[in-house]
Amino acid sequence: MIEESAGAAYRIEDLAHRSGATVRTIRAYQDRGLLPRPERRGRANLYADTHLARLRQIADLLDRGYTLASIKELLEAWDAGRGLGGVLGLVAEVHGPWTDEEAVRISRAELDERFGGHPDDAAVAEAIELGVLERIPGQDDTFLVPSPQELAVAAELYEAGVPLSAISSHLRELRGQVEHIASRFLEFTAEHVFARYLGEHPPTDSDATEAAALVRRLRPLARQTVDAELARAMQLFAHRQLRRHLGVEKPRADAEETRTVAVPAATMTAVEGLVGAEHAAEFIALAAEREVRARALDALAAHRPQTAEVDEPS
Repeated sequence: MIEESAGAAYRIEDLAHRSGATVRTIRAYQDRGLLPRPERRGRANLYADTHLARLRQIADLLDRGYTLASIKELLEAWDAGRGLGGVLGLVAEVHGPWTDEEAVRISRAELDERFGGHPDDAAVAEAIELGVLERIPGQDDTFLVPSPQELAVAAELYEAGVPLSAISSHLRELRGQVEHIASRFLEFTAEHVFARYLGEHPPTDSDATEAAALVRRLRPLARQTVDAELARAMQLFAHRQLRRHLGVEKPRADAEETRTVAVPAATMTAVEGLVGAEHAAEFIALAAEREVRARALDALAAHRPQTAEVDEPS
């Protein structure tokens, strides 16, 4: 590396070492217009701290799931004077943790002890599939627990007598319903709050900074709303169940019982676009009832008794 009064200057090998990118990657970024060309000094190509910062920004955006094409659009907007600091702040705000929980590690021995003391490879595999546990490379007997609270709930349910298979099935069903709630909340806030930031082009630096501040303010609202509504519903149904089990209240014979089913988000979006969110459940119920009735009629028609032909009188 060559130290200059105007700042640091790097040969491409030095830049690769400091940024963590390969020489080949740096040249590919230059060819795609993601990275400015180096300054030519004599026979040497020299890079500056701005190149190092740009490589780190690209790496950060790639880690967050952005494509090189979308990164190029963001960087071009920055180079055009629209600013990137606010955009990167918004990206970091959205991709940052949405919970105060911190991941912990747990050994296989500790895990077995918390769930009955008997190794259950199938249950561990399912927990990994659900993301309740994560493998740690090179450590076969230790797992990462992204949500200690979720694992603690599972342990309490197991101790109370709920089989692990039932806990897994419950989590899958619950996750589908919660993802629907999250999707609806984001659609709601996007329509009424973030619409002005969601244009065809990346937001300006100031707009992105303002949007990031709004994300910080609105982030806890979904959880607070769900917590309040879940508490209300749990109290309502627990009270109702207790009265029934104590014989204080008998269920009405004609009362309709409901069951919750997971509906694909795309299907719900299509139905809500057709009849509105407030009528979506009724529409799905009526459509299902119509299908059941149609099949019942078809079955009856297929088994109708054969009638003998009667000659008409001449």
